[in-house]
Amino acid sequence: MTKLTKILASAAVAISMGTSAFSAETITISTWLPPTHPVNTEMFAQLGEMMSEATDGAVATELKSGLASPPAQMDLVLDGIADVAILFHGYTPGRFVGTKLVEIPGYEGNAEASSVAHWRVHEAILKDLNEHRGVKVIALTTHGPGQIHSNKEVNTLADLSGLKTRLGGGVSADVGAKLGLVGIQVPAPKVYETLDSGAADAVAMNLGERISFKLNEVAKNVYEMPGGFYRGSFSVIMSQEKFDSLPADVQEALDSKVFGEPASRMMGAVWDKSDATARKLTLDTADNKIVEASAEDQAAFAVMAAEVRDKIIAEVTAAGIDGQAAYDMMVKEMAAASGK
Repeated sequence: MTKLTKILASAAVAISMGTSAFSAETITISTWLPPTHPVNTEMFAQLGEMMSEATDGAVATELKSGLASPPAQMDLVLDGIADVAILFHGYTPGRFVGTKLVEIPGYEGNAEASSVAHWRVHEAILKDLNEHRGVKVIALTTHGPGQIHSNKEVNTLADLSGLKTRLGGGVSADVGAKLGLVGIQVPAPKVYETLDSGAADAVAMNLGERISFKLNEVAKNVYEMPGGFYRGSFSVIMSQEKFDSLPADVQEALDSKVFGEPASRMMGAVWDKSDATARKLTLDTADNKIVEASAEDQAAFAVMAAEVRDKIIAEVTAAGIDGQAAYDMMVKEMAAASGK
């Protein structure tokens, strides 16, 4: 091998190694949920696949757990410790008002439809509240209809009065007050031990969490209100600084092919799949049962739901936008996303 050939060969190896080492920009995703939770195994996994595919492998994701408590996820991203995180808006009362709009009971549509509507209304109206200032919102989602899971038998709406119930905040707290529940607030990962210890009699969650948090063991009764007592609102946020550091073509690919409605729709579909799986498991478990609210209880709750709706619309209006217009659009877009 000549001296020139050696030089050229060495340069080729160096370029090859450089391309391998820097072919993908790693995006760190923070999670506060259990390793087997669908948010991790499906939502973030699919988000990573979507980001990689859209950018021809220029972006890769890495999931990290235990970086901060659930309420501290926004600060985690603002401080640059993680690039992406998921927020449950109910964990920071007063910080998010517009996001409560999608949590109101009485909507028709599954989690996929509500997640799509959530994004569309945010883009058209709610983003003007600037509640996620400092970070980039890349998806919005809601879990499926929230129900009451208890370690005591609940057969009627009246049975809920006085029940010590873990509520996640947001509209679930407003609904809990109407139902006469004694609210207990603990992060979702603490639900099992809270119920197991007797510190709570019940928890308000979507059906899918019967698997994620093993509610089939500590809350064997489900009192189900058709359409749910509420929905829980989430946002997936990204460091604006991290996003801005990406090449322009990568930014454009992520914004046009992944972020926004595509990611929101995907996440809603995952919630729906989780709920369906958990429903089957509950019905197949001998000492678990699901009691659907009677027609009379549904009518009584509809009155409560209307009062909660009016309260939230007023709060959103007071925050600085047209709450009624935003609500009307939410109803319209949820129906459109449901194919109605």
